[in-house]
Amino acid sequence: MCVDIRGQASGSLSRDCLIVSYYEKNVPQHELLLVKQAAISMALRDELLKPIWHAFTALDLDKSGKVSKSQLKVLSHNLCTVMRIPHDPVALEEHFKHDDVGPVSTQGYMPYLNKFILDKVQDNFDRQDFNRMCWTLCARKNLNRTHLLISDEDAFKIWCIFNFLSEEKYPLAIVTEEIEYFLRKLTEAMGGSWVEERFEDYKLELSIKQQSLSAWELITLVGTGTFSKGVDRQTLSMGITEVFHELILDVFKQGYMMKKGHKRKNWTERWFLLRPNSMSYYVSEDLAEKKGDIVLNANCCVESLPDKEGKKCLFYVKCSDKSYEINASDKKRKQEWIQAIQMCLSLMQLGRTVPHRESLQKRRDLRQKQQGEQEELELRMRELQTANENKQHQLEALRKKLEEAAANAAEEERRLLQTQTEQQDRYRMDLEREKMVRQEMEEQVAQKSSELEQYLQRVHELEDMYHRLKDALEDEKRARQDEETVRRLQARLLEEEAIKRAELEQIHLHQQRAISETEVEKQELRKEGTAKENALQAAMLQLEQLEKERQVALEQYQEVVQKLEDAANNTRTWKHKVAHHEGLVRLVQPGSKGPQKITNWGPASFTEAELSLREKDWQERKNQAAENQ
Repeated sequence: MCVDIRGQASGSLSRDCLIVSYYEKNVPQHELLLVKQAAISMALRDELLKPIWHAFTALDLDKSGKVSKSQLKVLSHNLCTVMRIPHDPVALEEHFKHDDVGPVSTQGYMPYLNKFILDKVQDNFDRQDFNRMCWTLCARKNLNRTHLLISDEDAFKIWCIFNFLSEEKYPLAIVTEEIEYFLRKLTEAMGGSWVEERFEDYKLELSIKQQSLSAWELITLVGTGTFSKGVDRQTLSMGITEVFHELILDVFKQGYMMKKGHKRKNWTERWFLLRPNSMSYYVSEDLAEKKGDIVLNANCCVESLPDKEGKKCLFYVKCSDKSYEINASDKKRKQEWIQAIQMCLSLMQLGRTVPHRESLQKRRDLRQKQQGEQEELELRMRELQTANENKQHQLEALRKKLEEAAANAAEEERRLLQTQTEQQDRYRMDLEREKMVRQEMEEQVAQKSSELEQYLQRVHELEDMYHRLKDALEDEKRARQDEETVRRLQARLLEEEAIKRAELEQIHLHQQRAISETEVEKQELRKEGTAKENALQAAMLQLEQLEKERQVALEQYQEVVQKLEDAANNTRTWKHKVAHHEGLVRLVQPGSKGPQKITNWGPASFTEAELSLREKDWQERKNQAAENQ
């Protein structure tokens, strides 16, 4: 058998405050106390419904909104146990008994929950045990611990903070504004600075997908370190714990201070925890061993004390039965503690809740107001859109009538234009025929004129080519004469150079023979060798002079060759042009030249036979000189 759970938290803190405010003005004091108790009971009911919803959805394995009867029995028994309510198993059986038609209850699990559990609940149980029981049921199914940097205890605290900040709508979700509020608190608790740009980027990314987060998405967001990069795990855990103490446990302030004992009058360091109606002190900050409570009420007060007994920064909390002397670590902490205690006493006298709960309700009221204004604006927009659509229909009908009248007028105008167009086409065709005839005559005249101009231009070009060809032939003839002159000059220079070289070689041979004859004659011949050496230097100078003259002759020869090539190219160019225009004209071409031979004296016009004879003669003289040595 399965049943479904429907409905959501009934009433809100703002509605309760309005009821209390009304009764404060219109009813007696004892009735006002009953109204306040009813408002507190409704707020408690709303607070308890959120963890119960998590537990119920965790039991809904196939996500159909229904849970088996046996699971509901276990859940109801656990709820009654942690909230200290007598459990009645018969009531559950009666509520969900069957007949042949089906389940008797058609309202789901909520009626039973309200009647047999929530209506009987008193604020005399440990809410953390209640939260842990619901957390145990839902965390096993929904919590993914793969990439989390936080412990299960920290995840439980974030889950409790989510239940506190989430909207009173089901399924539960926390909106962007509350996410920012929680992350700001966490960043401040870790001692970091809030980066608005990073959250704006995340808000933009979140708005693309959805506008809120579930409890498990919030745990993943904090547990993966998205907004706590560079912070170690211990600092993150301490920050989560501090925010948990402030928002869930309503801790105004906490820290180490020295407390004076009532019996032995000694000073002992204690961990103090300030809540709206009490100030508890423990042995250490792990809250394992509680040493006592300072109950705060309307008769309590807090005052500063002068320094005494070697202690500074003293203050005392005066209650109706006893007073407590406390020593803070410095003046700043002393002032902070005094102000925090005074604020608790003021809130208690005014009958107000803790500030963070009031600010949460104000934010919710503002969101509801904005949502109502948005819905009203959307309603007005829909009304305007409906009126606009009616106007559009009327305009559409009027437009159709105008279009029909315009179509008739356009048809009449089209017929008139068609008649005019036909007449214009006939006139245009006649004009085009006349224009084509005139253009053909003008083209024929232009063609004849162009042919005559081309003929005259060709005659002038032929005459000009004839004169240029004649000049080119003259230039070629002069270049050949210059080439022949330079060739003869080069041949003469080469012969003189060969004679001088032979003389030098002969002198060298004689000098070598003279040196090798006798050792006695060396002294006498040394003067003669010096004279011959001078003669040899003079001959070398003459040889260098001949070499320079040969270089000048070679440069002149190259210039003549270049001129000859230019003349030949010019003649060849004009030959092609004349052959192109007049096929009967033939140019006079120079004879073919064989490849020039290059010797160690430079380019010359010797034949191969002459070069062979010269080489043979020079080799014989060289061998003869070697034998004489």
